[in-house]
Amino acid sequence: MKIYFITKPQIIIGIISGIILVFLGFFIVNRLDYGPIEPTTDFSPIYQGSGEKQQISLAVNVDWGEEFIPDMIKIFNQNKIKCSFFLTGRWTEKFPNIAKVISQNNHEIGNHGYKHDSTNNMSLEQVKSDIIKTEKIIKSATGIKTKLYAPPSGERGEHVLKAARDLGYQVILWSIDTIDWQCPAPQTIMSRVLDKAHNGAIVLMHPTEPTLKALPGIIRELKKRGFQFVTVSENIKG
Repeated sequence: MKIYFITKPQIIIGIISGIILVFLGFFIVNRLDYGPIEPTTDFSPIYQGSGEKQQISLAVNVDWGEEFIPDMIKIFNQNKIKCSFFLTGRWTEKFPNIAKVISQNNHEIGNHGYKHDSTNNMSLEQVKSDIIKTEKIIKSATGIKTKLYAPPSGERGEHVLKAARDLGYQVILWSIDTIDWQCPAPQTIMSRVLDKAHNGAIVLMHPTEPTLKALPGIIRELKKRGFQFVTVSENIKG
């Protein structure tokens, strides 16, 4: 009968080999079972600018609240700042003159879909049709061809992102949400913006009375901190 002796070097090699095999097995299982943590498509939504500059954008989604928009524009003009308005098609049909005033005051105009329907319940072609319909209405009212798309309710299914990309749009979301559609107190809106303000931020707003009242304080404080207000297009250039 032969007796085999395991030497110390063989034990060390065996332990190292075992560790390597366990590590490789863990890595392969994780890659196969779970895949990448985040998708990396070339049509991912944009939540903010690069953050390289101390600038911030106000993105105003409009499907109602037309009574507050003239005064909002007045505040923007008094403070010499530009912002971005994302309009729905049905709103623009009803209020083409206000849409034109927004454009004439050199504020950016983006596409917010035709009537704020859920894009999750649409097919790829239906989303495309919705964007194109709104694009034509806005162009008819303002002469501007939109290139930014803010999907209703921030819905960002893969078919929505693909539809926008196929039409040459960039999908815009936000990094700071005022939740002003709930009409909280103006001070609450101010706090939601000022507490989270950061370089490259895109601040989601709507035309409401408390938003209108909060704007002067928001603009004053952010300017004091050194922020420059720019349109979304300028912000995402980096």
